[in-house]
Amino acid sequence: MGYTYMKNKSSLHKKMEIQYGTLLLPAFVLFSIGIILPIFMCLYYSFTEWDGFSSHINFVGIQNYLKIFQDPSVGEAWKFTIVFAMINAFLADILTLLLAVLFDKAVRLAKIYRAIVFIPCLFSSIVTGFVWNKIYAVVLPGIMEKLHLDWNVQLLGSADTVVAGLTIANVWQWTGLWMMIYLAALQSISTDYYEAARIDGANSIQQFFKITIPLLMPAITTCTIGLTTGALKTYDILVTSTEGGPGRASTSIIYYLYTAIFEHKQYGYGSSIAVTLIILLLVIALVQLKFFKKKEVQL
Repeated sequence: MGYTYMKNKSSLHKKMEIQYGTLLLPAFVLFSIGIILPIFMCLYYSFTEWDGFSSHINFVGIQNYLKIFQDPSVGEAWKFTIVFAMINAFLADILTLLLAVLFDKAVRLAKIYRAIVFIPCLFSSIVTGFVWNKIYAVVLPGIMEKLHLDWNVQLLGSADTVVAGLTIANVWQWTGLWMMIYLAALQSISTDYYEAARIDGANSIQQFFKITIPLLMPAITTCTIGLTTGALKTYDILVTSTEGGPGRASTSIIYYLYTAIFEHKQYGYGSSIAVTLIILLLVIALVQLKFFKKKEVQL
């Protein structure tokens, strides 16, 4: 009797697994076609010389990868991309966390403030770049003129200030999204921890660093990785704000590989740059994940 029961139970589990697998199949097919297949195609083309249109594809081995280290333009693009990503991840992470802590409290009109901060992330980066380009070029100088202040700074027109100008625009756009993740994590923390800390005489700052931060580590991990990888993939905001200029001062690695493929018809070379970017993104994500995992607390 017991054997028959276990056999029927095992058979039922297998049927359920097949049903679940069937439900996941469409998503798996779409993921394979939209993500996995293009990655392998990109890897293949990175070893070739091809213009993207002709039927003749010339296999060149690792020539494209060697060219990356010899091309000064790629070095400039990587420099901008890494600096931009580090500054954005650092500033946006701190700002989103502080706003989440502020709006998590019983602040008057907190829901309205949350909505206001969240709205920019609903815009596409193309729109964001266009809006901030107009703000820097038209709105801000107009305001300064009304205030009778001398303002000759072109944030997006100078190599010295373009990173700052783009950082402001990028942080403005994505702060609301990552703030919501922190808010959700904050609201999942039991108030019992804070009550116990108050009884022990801990002040608000001590509670924040000894309770809030450790319990927020999973959210901090998610936000930091998301902000870093997102900034490393910056492209569309550049299209309508700087077009990679002035000169090449704001040419990101994605922007550079786009021009290599679609403007200079160097499909193989652009693919090799894309492969190096994918590898870098994976390495950075894994390093950050391992680092923050050590900081997480077990409840």
